[in-house]
Amino acid sequence: QVQLVESGGGLVHPGGSLNLSCAASGFTLSDYAIGWFRQAPGKEREAVSCLSASTLLVYYSTSVRGRFTISRDDAKNTVYLQMKNVKPADTGIYYCATSDIYGWGERCVPALSSGPKNDWGQGTPVTVSS
Repeated sequence: QVQLVESGGGLVHPGGSLNLSCAASGFTLSDYAIGWFRQAPGKEREAVSCLSASTLLVYYSTSVRGRFTISRDDAKNTVYLQMKNVKPADTGIYYCATSDIYGWGERCVPALSSGPKNDWGQGTPVTVSS
């Protein structure tokens, strides 16, 4: 069964850190570009960070660049998002999905239809609040 399961979310104070995980089963994560996307309350889902299959291309949104780091552990078939110095604006539900990265990591969009999992998962909620 093809699955992408997000975990690691929670409540964190501004300036704190959080590590999110996206564990894949039923397919090899390193065959695809994978991205983290978030949806804040009342807003559209947006790309946060994406990593190409080769790991040579990396995308970060301007709002998280320098604070978040995306990485992949092929032995665990898992992609991570390390979040540091979080801000209230980082609040939202975080999802992982197969992605397309354009240019040299200039833009990232979800690519559900071309990946092994064609729908969004449950996501993991992140709340940044004092």
